[in-house]
Amino acid sequence: MKVRLILAIVLTFVFTSIARSQEPAASPSPAPKPAMSRAQSQRIIIATEKKLWEAWKNKNLKLFRSTLSADSVMIGDTGVANKEEALKALEAPCEVKSYELSDLKVTFLNSSAALLTYKSTQDASCGGQPVPPTVWASSAYVMRGGKWLAASHQETPAK
Repeated sequence: MKVRLILAIVLTFVFTSIARSQEPAASPSPAPKPAMSRAQSQRIIIATEKKLWEAWKNKNLKLFRSTLSADSVMIGDTGVANKEEALKALEAPCEVKSYELSDLKVTFLNSSAALLTYKSTQDASCGGQPVPPTVWASSAYVMRGGKWLAASHQETPAK
């Protein structure tokens, strides 16, 4: 009885091994998409920041909704705001006559996080109050789902 049981187990193992060796090989996984180069990422981050400034000027909240990360944090003179609070604040009546970004520099913290620093000069008012004419700004960007998203922004009035 024991011999038959052992023989059955051995034969099952042998036939299973033979059957598996005759199965077609699994198709290889598709090659991973090549990572974006730092130069490409730098161009995208700077272009995205410029688009956000244009969106502010043109009161285009849709771009902010799609470009800010879900966990974004905005820091301003009134404190810290999450994405929803920042979007609400952007609804304030602002008149942006002009702006210019200069001294843009992207510093990569790793392959999926970067810090953009720059100077902005602007002629604008929000809620009837003039905004500082010159600020030093920083924006943190994170790579999520193959897209660079704005995760944080802060501005400091220049002296």
